[in-house]
Amino acid sequence: MSSIISTRDTTSYTVHSIRDLTESAYVLRLDRHGLQFEPGQYISLGVADDINMREYSVYSPVHSDFLEVLVKEVKHGHVSKLLRRLTPGQAVRLDGPFGFFTIDEQARHERSFLFVGTGTGISPFHCFAGSYPELDYTVLHGVRTLDECYEREAFEPDRYKACLTRDDRGDFRGRVTDYLREHPVAPETYCYLCGNCDMIYEAFDILIGQGVPADQLFAEVYF
Repeated sequence: MSSIISTRDTTSYTVHSIRDLTESAYVLRLDRHGLQFEPGQYISLGVADDINMREYSVYSPVHSDFLEVLVKEVKHGHVSKLLRRLTPGQAVRLDGPFGFFTIDEQARHERSFLFVGTGTGISPFHCFAGSYPELDYTVLHGVRTLDECYEREAFEPDRYKACLTRDDRGDFRGRVTDYLREHPVAPETYCYLCGNCDMIYEAFDILIGQGVPADQLFAEVYF
């Protein structure tokens, strides 16, 4: 998601912990302070004394006592580096929640879902799976190596497909779009796409070509 400078009033939230997943990826846990959100929404975060904020999908389930986001430290990034240096008890600036990348309650009980994410684009799907245990879903996660399959144990094993481009230890060797071409989707499936724009455009075209109606395709673009 793109960097922004917030013009709204923000509330101070406290860091509870930072959980390292890889050399560059980590989960930032905050004390929730009763914040209400819908699974699939995102928040804007920044450190207390810096005007820059960055948008992150909520990673933790809706019923969790804490609020978590999955962060990839970007080489030339600003906010992702500052957030990683925080220690328990320090404050962050938080704005939100925002967004409409959510699941309709009726569809949740009646439809099958396909979640397609690249990199940290897995974050809203982690929230969906933890928040809606009754959900009938399959998740495709596109990353380079098995080590980047962030906390995949949160998903039911038969519902999670690791699509790896530089590793043979996953469920599929190749990109998520390669997987979609080889495994056509039933037209009645609701499809949620989260990640870089190139993947989303390509997956959108593939799914439309397989007969999935455009009004059953939902996207959240990460920049």
